[in-house]
Amino acid sequence: MDMAPSAHPVATTAAPAVNRRRVATAAALASAVEWYDYFVFGIAAALVLGDLYFPAGSPTAGVLASFATFAVGFLARPLGGIVAGQLGDKRGRKPMLVLALTLMGLATTGIGLLPTYETIGVAAPILLVTFRVLQGIAVGAQWGGAMLMATEYAPEGKRGIYGSFVQLGVPIGVVTANTVFLLAGAFTTDAEFAAWAWRVPFLVGLFVLVLAWYIHTRVEETPEFREAEKKLAEKEKSEQSSPLRTILKGHLGTVLLAGGSFAVNTATFYIIITGVLDYTTRELGMKKSAVLTVSLCISLTQLVLIPAAAALSDKIGRIRIYAIGATGIGLWAVPLFLLIDTGSLLWLAVGTFVASCFLSIMYGPQAALFAELFTPEMRYTGASLGYQIAAVLGGGLAPFIMVLLLEAAGTSMAVSGYIIVLAVVALLSIKVLADRARSR
Repeated sequence: MDMAPSAHPVATTAAPAVNRRRVATAAALASAVEWYDYFVFGIAAALVLGDLYFPAGSPTAGVLASFATFAVGFLARPLGGIVAGQLGDKRGRKPMLVLALTLMGLATTGIGLLPTYETIGVAAPILLVTFRVLQGIAVGAQWGGAMLMATEYAPEGKRGIYGSFVQLGVPIGVVTANTVFLLAGAFTTDAEFAAWAWRVPFLVGLFVLVLAWYIHTRVEETPEFREAEKKLAEKEKSEQSSPLRTILKGHLGTVLLAGGSFAVNTATFYIIITGVLDYTTRELGMKKSAVLTVSLCISLTQLVLIPAAAALSDKIGRIRIYAIGATGIGLWAVPLFLLIDTGSLLWLAVGTFVASCFLSIMYGPQAALFAELFTPEMRYTGASLGYQIAAVLGGGLAPFIMVLLLEAAGTSMAVSGYIIVLAVVALLSIKVLADRARSR
């Protein structure tokens, strides 16, 4: 297998070090607050939203309805990626990132203020789904902008580590979301938590608007986009002036391979942080606070593992590190649920920690790898589509599929099988991407 990172390396920028640090910090913060807003919904879906917004039927039916709403946000993510990708490849990375942050802040605050089914009836779940769709559009638009702001400012030989700053937004978002939920639960009774305290994590998300203003006023557009902008101006009236048209006509295979390579990562991640939270508390009788604490601690380890894997990819190649992570996820799928099924908090921590290590190994170099698959004129569109396709096929449906598999098969090994199938798809996709890089 070829270990070359890609066929379209990101050019070295001549930006001053202070600008690089400012952009990297802003991109990491943008990713963190955006993912925080996105993850609080997943935690709330596993804990309270089913009863509050989908009260009819059995507890399982309520959880399925809640997770279905969770998945709707993922279905909307490609739309955000397409729209922001088109505009981001033509008008700049920064404006789309600011717009995504603003939309996410408003949608998350709306959920925090939304009356329940008991108060406004069927309008409650309809509005909940609407806000979740807006969250999905926002996060679909955000990732490409933040990732490219970081990687296109990166100095030569450090694209992996700079891209990982954006990837760190995921564990930071998980840690922050879990912490806020733990605090909300610790200082309230179960009745108070269900009545109002669950809303607090959503209202905290309003601070994302402050960051949007900072990026708008203090962060400059990437040098590489400014260079690509000159080429776009020459093609403005030609058929190739649309990044999406260019992708669909000549690079759709690369987009699909990118999505196929990453679906196992995002599916396993959401199974661990959302599906397992529901499974362990509802089926295994484990305490909500204890499971959330484990999730928080595991996410803290990713803050070290993700940049370490990314830095290693700068030295020995993205695809090699990426493939190691995908292989590990597939091999660990069965032991993971054997340990979870013991009902022991210790073994839950061990199982999810090892899984998290493999997820981090794969996630660290992913931003740089996807950026390098496409040229600057279509990079926002291509990388975003690949990422968001994986999010739909893997992350969005994973908790919902997990509940269905558990109900149908009566064993968690069915969920392990689902992960293994996605791991095989990932490895096949990675091999084709590597062969293409070698042929070029």
